[in-house]
Amino acid sequence: MFIQTLITDPVLFFRIVVIVIFSITLHELAHGWAAISQGDNTPQQKGHLTLNPVVHMGVESLIFLCFTGIAWGQMPVNPAKFRFPKLSNIIVSAAGPLSNLALGIFFIILIKLFANPDSPGIFSFEFLYLACRINLTLFLFNLLPVPPLDGFHVFSEIFPQLKPLQNTNFGIFAMMLLFTVPGVGRGLSMIADLMISATIGV
Repeated sequence: MFIQTLITDPVLFFRIVVIVIFSITLHELAHGWAAISQGDNTPQQKGHLTLNPVVHMGVESLIFLCFTGIAWGQMPVNPAKFRFPKLSNIIVSAAGPLSNLALGIFFIILIKLFANPDSPGIFSFEFLYLACRINLTLFLFNLLPVPPLDGFHVFSEIFPQLKPLQNTNFGIFAMMLLFTVPGVGRGLSMIADLMISATIGV
């Protein structure tokens, strides 16, 4: 279990926890800012336009993160207030994963400009690479067309025949498979590694 990393490699443990909290917080804020741009002020009314990770993730998610390495967030939105129901839903849903892609690109730029593979410290090559890898993995994971992931909301607007799946147990079953089938997370991380390698040449 991930919590064992606290004993075997505490630096790695705290790096992962900090990166995941930071990344999910910005992911949820991206949803909120996008919703406001589309005419929905619910995130502001609910007090979710904040950098406080407890607001976005909740205590349960933070505790689950420390024990398992898995976490989630939430941004309250009201699609009924969107200016353009279909397009706005796509924009708001895609904003979260795209924020992780943007963070991944940002960390790639930092790696190319500043990181030295031989330098120690929290902002070493290893830290920046890990931050990039986690964000690109979050980007890929959240784009999967499985409810309640963002990718489902995007693809269900493009392919309306998918919408009925949102009101079934398909999402719960699919998410259970994603977290229990060996290799799913590792496969996404490998794709992230390939994306980084193709960019920075490592």
